[in-house]
Amino acid sequence: MDKNKISVKNALKYGDLTTRLSAVLMGLGIITHKQTAKGILVLLCEIAFVFYMIGTGFHSLAMLPSLGDRESEKVWNEAKQIYEYTIGDNSQQILLAGVITCFVIAAIVLLWILQMKHSYSLQKKIEKGEHVPTFKEDIRSLFDKKLYITLMTLPCLGILIFNIVPLVYMISMAFTTYSKEGDHLILFDWNGLTQFGRVLNMNGNIGRQFWQVLRWTVVWAVFATFLNYILGMILAMIINRKDTKGKAFWRFCFVLSIAVPQFVTLMIMNIMLQPSGAINVLLKNLGVITESIPFWQNANLAKVTIILINLWVGIPYTMLQVTGILQNIPAELYEAAKMDGAGPVKIFFRITLPYMLFVTTPYLISSFVGNINNFNVIYLLSNGGPTYVGDTAGQTDLLVTWLYKLTVDQQYYNLGSVIGILTFVILTVVTLITYRNSSSYKNEEAFM
Repeated sequence: MDKNKISVKNALKYGDLTTRLSAVLMGLGIITHKQTAKGILVLLCEIAFVFYMIGTGFHSLAMLPSLGDRESEKVWNEAKQIYEYTIGDNSQQILLAGVITCFVIAAIVLLWILQMKHSYSLQKKIEKGEHVPTFKEDIRSLFDKKLYITLMTLPCLGILIFNIVPLVYMISMAFTTYSKEGDHLILFDWNGLTQFGRVLNMNGNIGRQFWQVLRWTVVWAVFATFLNYILGMILAMIINRKDTKGKAFWRFCFVLSIAVPQFVTLMIMNIMLQPSGAINVLLKNLGVITESIPFWQNANLAKVTIILINLWVGIPYTMLQVTGILQNIPAELYEAAKMDGAGPVKIFFRITLPYMLFVTTPYLISSFVGNINNFNVIYLLSNGGPTYVGDTAGQTDLLVTWLYKLTVDQQYYNLGSVIGILTFVILTVVTLITYRNSSSYKNEEAFM
């Protein structure tokens, strides 16, 4: 084995006494190898970890398997002649404390590995007679050669604290009974994959709702993504034609809808399409209809209406996205195609569309993902209605709006967590498969 390789195994096997003792007393090897300040900081981290584990860590880990079982009780106080309530366990707090403790343990393990390797690397430098950086030199390097570490530390900590830890906490709920079912909102327990079985079971109540909501979510995402893309591209092509006059004016007209906040547009559309809204009243006054069109009362009509309104909101964005790309397609390609007798339709499908797909595949994928999670359009227009496919989901609900109802409105937190996990898995699989099979990934220089 190469003794010069910096590893924990070599540190334990070939390290000097203080390096080996660093396995128990962290930072000792760094202190004795001429980096006193850094070693003391590592030692203080270990001391803080020990105090944390003695104070709350061991208790949090001990409570994690059961998530608590002591309920709040009403006890009669003879001396005061009143009822007093004893505070019981709270499974939410126990779960959160357990998750945080697991991350703290993972952090101290990582620190232990790093300080063992660092101690051994300092030992090898001393043995070879190389210069050992002082604490001031290390600090100076953090603003010079190792500036990337300084700049990335806070963002990485922010991601860990505000994203990863809450995400693990929420994922953990999928494996519990945390729900209003059985009154498990304060005290709940682990139940493994039970909730996943309920969601994926096509014959169960929750399962039927999940598969129907998933089916509509996919249909919605496909129509919302590709209709916006194709129609936005055609609109951009029409405006960019040499014969089109007032290009800036037409772009302004379509971009104007972007200037209005989306939620305002959606709420106005919702009101206008009500049975007594402006659209139905106008059509009645013109004698076109005698009864109000049930835009939001009929499920199929509501779905079509949502897709059409989304076109009004989304096409201007696509038009702006593709305008610059269209102008960069080599004019020689179009001239050669026209000389060969190709018409506008053939030119579009043979030149324009392949070029656009090559350049905008990442944008299409992000749009597809965004439409699957498009909470605003569905919630503000139809609120998932008009009718329910079960006792929790509406016929126009997407997975994301159903998840919102399951958690915020109906307190099925474990089911909501399962829906969130499955949505993430579906999006990840679709995104990876689509992108890895696209020409943008396989042949980056195809149009160079």
